[in-house]
Amino acid sequence: MTKTLSTLIGFAAILTWSFLAYLSTAAGPVPPFQLAAMTFFLGGMVGAASWLFRPGAVKALRQPWQVWALGVASLCIYHCAYFFAIQSAPPVEASLIAYLWPLLIVVFAAFLPGEKLRPHHLIGVLLGLAGAVVVITKGGQVGLADGIRPGHLIALFCAFVWSGYSVLSRRFGAVPTDVVAGYCLITAAVALVLHLGLETTVVPQTPGQWAAIAVLGAIPLGAGFYAWDRGCKHGDIMVLGALSYAAPLFSVVILLAAGYGQYHWSVALACALIVAGALLAAKDMLFRRADPEPVAAS
Repeated sequence: MTKTLSTLIGFAAILTWSFLAYLSTAAGPVPPFQLAAMTFFLGGMVGAASWLFRPGAVKALRQPWQVWALGVASLCIYHCAYFFAIQSAPPVEASLIAYLWPLLIVVFAAFLPGEKLRPHHLIGVLLGLAGAVVVITKGGQVGLADGIRPGHLIALFCAFVWSGYSVLSRRFGAVPTDVVAGYCLITAAVALVLHLGLETTVVPQTPGQWAAIAVLGAIPLGAGFYAWDRGCKHGDIMVLGALSYAAPLFSVVILLAAGYGQYHWSVALACALIVAGALLAAKDMLFRRADPEPVAAS
């Protein structure tokens, strides 16, 4: 599989994550840890189901403890910390801080063997960050209105966790993606324990809510994580960092299309910034020159 194709597979994960806000809203008033337990279980089962047709794939679970520590800790810590960040700081401010992870991916990836941070990578991801700021704040001011709260620090921690997981996954490029199913199932178990200890169970009331939960688990929190694993390990990780800023933009567009909210000029500006940043960061991949033909000896 080529590097370009792996990058596109990673981008497919970003597209699926664009539906997180819509599907989470459509799922109804399900507590966050309960929702995480349900959806991560479904996400894990999406991968595990394929083992019925690939009996040898289950051997992918036999990995060193470092692999399990990275995957399970990252998924568990990131999602639990993000829920706490949203609850203990203004959601817009927490979301913006947490969305520093694509920028951190580009910076951290420069330390990987064979990777080099170039100016167009950094400028591209900064344009994407500007687009994310515009679309999340609706063109308003950016600032910590009531000072720094614990939620702001937790959101920054989230950014480091996810960017660290994404970049360090590259160090385990030989580990099959099947292991991600194990990450999801263990994360579901941790979320269930937290739910039982901290929340009151809410049973979805309509077929639409159950359908939203099923799709959320099967695609964004199932297929999306498998695609991201493939992209980070074998694709152009710096380009993926810049492309990641498409997620908040597409998320807003999907919510608007579904009737949640009204169109705002900031969406168009964010689109221009994010597309420009992505094209700039990916220019080496998109406009790669063919190697010159060797000159025949006379």
